[in-house]
Amino acid sequence: MISAVLHVAIHVTDLERSAQFYGNLLRLTLADRPLSFPGLWYQVGPVQIHLIETNQCSNALAERERWGRNPHIALAVNDLEGIGKQLTAAGYRIQASASGRAAFFVQDPDGNVIELTFLANNVLG
Repeated sequence: MISAVLHVAIHVTDLERSAQFYGNLLRLTLADRPLSFPGLWYQVGPVQIHLIETNQCSNALAERERWGRNPHIALAVNDLEGIGKQLTAAGYRIQASASGRAAFFVQDPDGNVIELTFLANNVLG
């Protein structure tokens, strides 16, 4: 029986550029990574996001009008407006959720779609 999600792995082409996005803009916590091939791990609650460096990524949007209908990672935030301002100031486009929820989507430097959803005190329920 499956009991937990441990990590999500995504491809990136430039670890330094990705560290700026995930570490500096999204402020995720860097986790220890005992492996020798290029990558970074970030801890998000009990789950990790593993960035694996590769020569090229194929993350073209299949659904361009609604980014949430593409493969994506969803993260809870307690200041949606603040993170939205930081991302747009850094040159990233955001797309409001078509559902009307307090959420938006952004693409990382390699086109991976990230959903950011407001949850007061990051309480899931």
